[in-house]
Amino acid sequence: MEYVIRRAHLADLGQLVKFTLSEAKKAEGISLNQEQARKGIRAALEDESVALYWVIQDSPKELIGNISIVKEWSNWKAGYYWWIQSLYIRPEHRGRGLMKRIIQTVREAAREARALDLRLYVHKNNQRAIGAYIKAGFIEADYRIMRMDT
Repeated sequence: MEYVIRRAHLADLGQLVKFTLSEAKKAEGISLNQEQARKGIRAALEDESVALYWVIQDSPKELIGNISIVKEWSNWKAGYYWWIQSLYIRPEHRGRGLMKRIIQTVREAAREARALDLRLYVHKNNQRAIGAYIKAGFIEADYRIMRMDT
């Protein structure tokens, strides 16, 4: 089967919403508000300063996965860190090296944009994802993410 990785566009919105809802349910066991997710993804597809999306298509041009990144400015290094915000591949297409391929696509785009590095966060209990990211070449960082409700 032939796969194509390309930048996402507005016509992909419906499928990207489905992927996002599935990813949240699988990765963290949470159900997202569909309309809120649609609004967030649409904002990114209409304004690249919000986020960048890529999709994976199989040979009949059906979307089977996606990745998105957001940029974080570093005043220490005068550049952007690229954070993988979401990554989803439909279960029946997993195990075919697609995660590594789409991450490599993003990594090349990050290099071209002179990003400082490619980062991600993963739920501490999602051992399958942690193993997959390590296999793809990620290493643990020295930082712990903390948060505060507003």
